[in-house]
Amino acid sequence: MTHLPTTDELLTRITIDPDICHGKPCIRGLRYPVEIMLELLTSGMTMDAILDDYDDLEREDLYAVLAYATRLSQIKRVQTIAA
Repeated sequence: MTHLPTTDELLTRITIDPDICHGKPCIRGLRYPVEIMLELLTSGMTMDAILDDYDDLEREDLYAVLAYATRLSQIKRVQTIAA
């Protein structure tokens, strides 16, 4: 039986580094921002098509992107901070 990663295991694939893509969340520091992968998925591109186009990505990376988006959607509220 294949090991299915937990959400917490998937989320370790999402990195935030101020020196990579201006600190945007990326996949394993590879300069693939989460937002770009989400845009590809929502445009109708399949995971297989994305993986064919980006040789250094793994299927678990795309599941990590979805897990990250899910986690962000669970935020209770957003509060504006005065500048």
